[in-house]
Amino acid sequence: MKKIVLTGGGTAGHVTPNIALIPSLQKSGWQVEYIGSHDGIERQLITDLGIPYYGISSGKLRRYINWQNFTDPFKVLKGIVDAFCLIRKIRPNAVFSKGGFVTVPVIIASWLNRVPVIIHESDLTPGLANKISIPFATKICVTFPETLQYVPQAILTGLPIRQEILSGDADAGRHLCGFTRSLPVLLVIGGSTGSQKINQAVRASLTQLASQFQIVHACGKGQSDRQLESHPNYKQFEYLGAELADILAMADIVVSRAGANAIFEFLALQKPNLLIPLSKAASRGDQILNANSFANRGYSAVLLEEDLKPESLVRAVADLFASKQNYIAKMGNIDGGDGIAQIMHLIDRIST
Repeated sequence: MKKIVLTGGGTAGHVTPNIALIPSLQKSGWQVEYIGSHDGIERQLITDLGIPYYGISSGKLRRYINWQNFTDPFKVLKGIVDAFCLIRKIRPNAVFSKGGFVTVPVIIASWLNRVPVIIHESDLTPGLANKISIPFATKICVTFPETLQYVPQAILTGLPIRQEILSGDADAGRHLCGFTRSLPVLLVIGGSTGSQKINQAVRASLTQLASQFQIVHACGKGQSDRQLESHPNYKQFEYLGAELADILAMADIVVSRAGANAIFEFLALQKPNLLIPLSKAASRGDQILNANSFANRGYSAVLLEEDLKPESLVRAVADLFASKQNYIAKMGNIDGGDGIAQIMHLIDRIST
């Protein structure tokens, strides 16, 4: 039986495409194992699936001044040693990396062990971890056509979409939230860890929004507001796991950050969406590029974080809902291809 090591972590966005690949890999006879950080979000997500999981030392690669910049390189070096020993022990036929700082030691260790590596970049421009890793990769996959101008040797595969996210039950979503068919449903989701700025704007405009919509709010761990638990037409979750498919099936429109995994799931489901990308003050600007790409193609509306206020949010949501059929028509005119099938083909090619 062929073995493959998957790696990726730090955020759910660096894990869910790996999860999307696992059923196809197993169906094709691959033995799947996973290397991630000791205490990252990936550990719980992967061990819940019964996949063998190995934790390694992982340091963060920063573009800004921080005292940990002096200590983290030693963590990365230890991670390379950890990963080198694991790769020698597992002896995989291939490695597939989804990004995040933990992947750098795994990719370098795989290269040292002469194991072929596929890197996948979700965002429009490569992140720092993937930039460092590209010279050690056998193949590079990208999601956006625009990315090819930054990585011309890459292959446009699109994004692996979890099949379960495409088969949600709207009635199950309504039952979970206690909603009816009397008002349309607005889903607000601020990424796997939530967004304080989006949370504040939603709650400050809740009276207006809840008069027009039933609202599902994925607010992030530790960011729920107990005083709003009995608020009519408002249901909050700290995190949406398996229930996300049913809630997406129920949702008429979505307000979200602009992480690549989320927006390509909205595209696959043809859900009109308002994107509020992370600002450059809090990121490298990748979400702004993602959001602009989708806005230019007519798939999404965009509200910059600098312009986010209760009144601007209410206005943008109303405009999105009024134009939702236009967005659905644009999203229905694409052939996104099958990202899973294309990546499976590459995995088979490099491992022969």
